[in-house]
Amino acid sequence: MSGSLWLTNGTMKDSLPALPRQRGGTAPGAAAGRGPGTAPAPRTAPATALAADPLDELADRLDAFAAVAVHPDEIAAILESDGMTDDHIRLTYGRADSFALAEDLYARTERRHPDPEAPPAGPWHTGLADCLLRGLVFALPGLAYVLGAPLLAAGPGRHGLPPGTVPLFAGAVTGWVWNQALAHRAYTWLGLGDRRAAARALLMGAPAGALAGAAAAAAAARPGEGSAVLFGAGQALYLAAATVLLVLGRERALLCALLPLAGAVPAFRHDLPEPLRLGLLLLSLTATVAFAALVLRPGMARPARGRGGPPLAASLPYGLFGLGSGLLVLYAGPDAVLALTLSMGPAEWLLHRFRGATLARLRLLTTASEFRRAVTATLAGCLGGYLAVLVVLTVTAALLWPGAAAVSAARTGSLLLVGAVLWLGLLLQAFGAVAGAAVVCLLAAATQALAPAAGPVGAGAAAALLGVLTCVLLVRPTAHRF
Repeated sequence: MSGSLWLTNGTMKDSLPALPRQRGGTAPGAAAGRGPGTAPAPRTAPATALAADPLDELADRLDAFAAVAVHPDEIAAILESDGMTDDHIRLTYGRADSFALAEDLYARTERRHPDPEAPPAGPWHTGLADCLLRGLVFALPGLAYVLGAPLLAAGPGRHGLPPGTVPLFAGAVTGWVWNQALAHRAYTWLGLGDRRAAARALLMGAPAGALAGAAAAAAAARPGEGSAVLFGAGQALYLAAATVLLVLGRERALLCALLPLAGAVPAFRHDLPEPLRLGLLLLSLTATVAFAALVLRPGMARPARGRGGPPLAASLPYGLFGLGSGLLVLYAGPDAVLALTLSMGPAEWLLHRFRGATLARLRLLTTASEFRRAVTATLAGCLGGYLAVLVVLTVTAALLWPGAAAVSAARTGSLLLVGAVLWLGLLLQAFGAVAGAAVVCLLAAATQALAPAAGPVGAGAAAALLGVLTCVLLVRPTAHRF
């Protein structure tokens, strides 16, 4: 859930300072000692005066922009956004194209990078504690499956899975795809400064997503799996309501709604009465839906006429990324799912740490090669930090989850590869390169589904490919200016 980080289009006249007025000139008839009808005396230029170089004039206009650029391509982007064609550049400045002109401007302008600004305070994603809170609300719904397991269909399951698992998987995957795309659309409205339109998009899309998830669960069910269909419908309703609360920044309300699920902790060791299990599930679901309905009230207002929303097709890659990453997590196993979902909080914090560090380097460093080395080191440090956290959570989840597989080097390594795919995919998504991340995640998930034994190989190849793609895209200074 993220934004575009590319240069915005604009005109030079709107973004560049106007040329200074020529000094020494006076209005006709206003000179001292002359009457209104007296023409000003002609001024003769010295015989040795040279014509002004238009490149000097352009360098003065672009001085503030060129002084903070770390590569000539940034200046070339400004020139092209102003509509300067190669023909105009050749005729006016005597250079072959915008890149040649940008190199000259870059060479003649002294670098003057301002000191890095302190990061703004306020939003949840700037603090570690609030990111950990999001990781907690991502993981707590897993307790619902502990409470609901005895309520699902009895008898043998399918594909070697517990009873009722297939309808739940079908509903969950449908919900992930829909709600990931819906969240992108709502975040786009928030980025445009229209919170009411974002609430209206969620008000229209969340119920449709709940219906789609419930329908998928029903379509995947077989006779005798009616209770799994009901559980899947509740799951779809929860995913829709939780998406609303997370997008609109109501993480603490969602945490309060999930607190009844803490009653599942004794169920790890003891059998709980069926009415108590059902009551805790319904209480948490009802609270989540009620909180979501409260925050959606602004979306009920009538929309302004004549304003179109973001294109629907722009949200499709985000839904596909949700599908690929969700399938990779499902194939990892219950204890691994717990570790991965808990790790999403530190993952978000490290994503923002990467973003803040690259912006600071962009202000301080003076050459593209220095910036490239600094970004590569920061990327390796943040990814390594996330994988270290994931190792700790994996060991902890294996010790706490009943019936979890024993921790081994091979299994931990496979899980770390999946974690690397998810973190690098989220990073690319944050920088707008979601299409490539979605394709790689889908291919890795397809490999896992078709050939489970080759799952680690597919995850490793996906992690390597995303790593290369990340390095190619994010070492460019222009990728960090928006």
